[in-house]
Amino acid sequence: MPILPGPPPVEITLRRSARARRFSLRVAQADGKVTLSLPTRAREAEALAFAVSQEGWIRSALARLPAAEMVGIGSVIPVEGRLLRLVSGQGRSVQVAGDSLHVPGDPARAGPRVAAYLKVMARDRLAAASDRYAAQIGRKVVQVSLRDTRSRWGSCTAEGALMYSWRLVMAPPSVLDYVAAHEVAHMVEMNHSDRFWAVVARLYPAWQEERAWLKRQGGALQAFRFDAA
Repeated sequence: MPILPGPPPVEITLRRSARARRFSLRVAQADGKVTLSLPTRAREAEALAFAVSQEGWIRSALARLPAAEMVGIGSVIPVEGRLLRLVSGQGRSVQVAGDSLHVPGDPARAGPRVAAYLKVMARDRLAAASDRYAAQIGRKVVQVSLRDTRSRWGSCTAEGALMYSWRLVMAPPSVLDYVAAHEVAHMVEMNHSDRFWAVVARLYPAWQEERAWLKRQGGALQAFRFDAA
């Protein structure tokens, strides 16, 4: 993988595309991955020279990324768009009480316990939304799976298997609903053509607002780390 030298070095992922007409750079909000797209016949040396010429922009974009935050007792995290503070709790399960998230057990395991709680919630919400939207277009969801993806919020196969990032449950419910509508729309159009967006608009008319929220705030959801202390 090409490296942009300097303090610190930056890895550059090259992506050749038949649709690319010029060099273009992208810094992913989710994980800081730097991707350089280039035309199929372009020379790699020219692409790397372009990256070097844009070093200032690359490092500025990386500096603006949200800093990683370890989740533990005392942390404040968004859950369905609400900010909740983690506090030590009693009993066997994580529970919401007012503006707090009560986490029982060893405080050092609070991060993984909260992540498990969020994943169950995410599966319930996303499965229900997916089934609801699929019914509106006369299709059937065959599977819903969750991952901690960094490059996309969801995906859909031609067979109707849907995959989502479980971190969507941290976003406002309307954002989760939009992503479900977006992926279900791919059951009709496996592309991002005008026909595809027409299906999305039929399922979720206000999709532009929720998509914009993800572009602005989605990176912050990826910054939370739920490892054990």
